[in-house]
Amino acid sequence: MPHFIIDCSENIVSLKSPQEIMQNVYDAAESTELFDPGDIKVRINPFKYYNIGNSKNDFVHIFANIMEGRTVEQKAMLSKAVVTKLKQVFPEVPIISINIRDFEEATYFNKSMIKKDD
Repeated sequence: MPHFIIDCSENIVSLKSPQEIMQNVYDAAESTELFDPGDIKVRINPFKYYNIGNSKNDFVHIFANIMEGRTVEQKAMLSKAVVTKLKQVFPEVPIISINIRDFEEATYFNKSMIKKDD
């Protein structure tokens, strides 16, 4: 159920393939054992147009959306695992970051939750 959306400068996908980048984020998230196997979803958005402090520095930022209920310590461990992995993959990239947002369980809904009679 967790979703990891990778925003990055377009040049990032010329350094490593989108599949490799997504797999590294997936593997880092999975290594924390905070999620059920197979539940992690990862997507990537390379940006051609962006402005970072009036520069064109490369960047990678992950928006992690996870179900509420994890502790601050668990979320900090997840953040560190993902950034550490990406720093190994992209040592030359100056900006690598992540933020974690909680889904509210009471308002989350998906297709599999619809009963046949609905």
